[in-house]
Amino acid sequence: MMADLKTKQTDQSVKAFLDKVPEDRKRNDSWEIVSLMEKVTGEKPKMWGEAIVGFGVYKYKYASGRTGEMPLVGFSPRKQNMTLYIMAGFDDYDRILERLGKYKTGKACLYINKLADVDEGALEDLVRASVEHVAAQSVE
Repeated sequence: MMADLKTKQTDQSVKAFLDKVPEDRKRNDSWEIVSLMEKVTGEKPKMWGEAIVGFGVYKYKYASGRTGEMPLVGFSPRKQNMTLYIMAGFDDYDRILERLGKYKTGKACLYINKLADVDEGALEDLVRASVEHVAAQSVE
């Protein structure tokens, strides 16, 4: 799962949050990721919880009947790295990752140290494929 149920969309300012990122490179990378995700999703960035910048809304329902919402795609400029919330499991996932460059993955997370380490075209393809994959699974 991408985030705990505690992670809900808030009215916090994305600009205020990103302006507080202490490292210039990470702050600049964050704004580039905002532009990329905004372009791919057609959605404006919204804060989710205290530290996730998300785009769009994915609604899910478990077999138990419990429902929730998460961003279609998002990221967080964490102290260690940039954490992108990308859902795996679509057909081209591995093929796109081969083109990406320097990264690590976790469960529904892609970790990059800086944008200069990755191919931005491949990153855009990965975001687009993940968004399409997640949106297709969204429930009403």
